[in-house]
Amino acid sequence: MQTMPIRKAFTLIEPGPVVLLTTHDGEKNNIMTISWIMVMDFTPRFAVTTGPWNYSHDALRNSKECVIAIPTLDLIDQVVGVGVCSGANTNKFAKFGLTPLKGKSVGAPLIKECLANIECRVIDIVEKHNIVVLEGVEAYFDDSRAETRTLHAVGDGTFVVDGDRVDRREMMRSKLPEGV
Repeated sequence: MQTMPIRKAFTLIEPGPVVLLTTHDGEKNNIMTISWIMVMDFTPRFAVTTGPWNYSHDALRNSKECVIAIPTLDLIDQVVGVGVCSGANTNKFAKFGLTPLKGKSVGAPLIKECLANIECRVIDIVEKHNIVVLEGVEAYFDDSRAETRTLHAVGDGTFVVDGDRVDRREMMRSKLPEGV
């Protein structure tokens, strides 16, 4: 093995798929790209990293709700585009051809073009690390989509795309919590 710069060690560990996080500030909808999201335990709890550098941060803090929308490979240009412009001066839904849909439990919109959407409420903010903890309250999955592969950011402008699934559920059955 060869050494690598420690500042690039984060590119070796990928926490989950790149997601689009929508907010509504009482007047307008916005979308931000999040490349750091984590599932907490075997629950509908999630942690994302965001802070005051993101335009959506204030809407997320004030409304205490959002939607996690899970895009697929066919949306990679929209995902990157959303992530490199600001909602302060851009209607990202219009600019990137994404369709907001009304959810059941939160004011933030679902994204029609995404594979899945999870309506969430903010249940904690860990200021020291800019971590927002979310509780999922509604979930939606579009099983009619042809493309189901999700994107994973390496952290250097490249992405890994999900591939084949390997099933080891039977082997793990005795170790998984009930209902998983």
